[in-house]
Amino acid sequence: MQRFASVIRLRPGREAEYRALHAAVWPEVLAGLRAAHVHNYSIFHRDGLLFSYLEYDGADYAADMAALAADETTRSWWELTDPCQQPLPTASPGQWWAAAEEVFHCD
Repeated sequence: MQRFASVIRLRPGREAEYRALHAAVWPEVLAGLRAAHVHNYSIFHRDGLLFSYLEYDGADYAADMAALAADETTRSWWELTDPCQQPLPTASPGQWWAAAEEVFHCD
């Protein structure tokens, strides 16, 4: 199992919309995450930043994320959520959610 965390900015004025979307995530989106071997996925909010955490138990993270990104329902979901988000200035070119480095873990 691998752990992944990432950060993105929540656009000002979009918090209520973003919360409403995630209060009723489409079942097909959740099924797609499970099919991509994503578990224990959480998004946290603080001071205009969104922090995501997920656990991955598949064999090829890049391939599973590419398949998820190619899924029509997932892309439709992102059309709703992406306008609520703004990449960090420190994100790599083309990177949406910026990867966060794990500095400590305790099981």
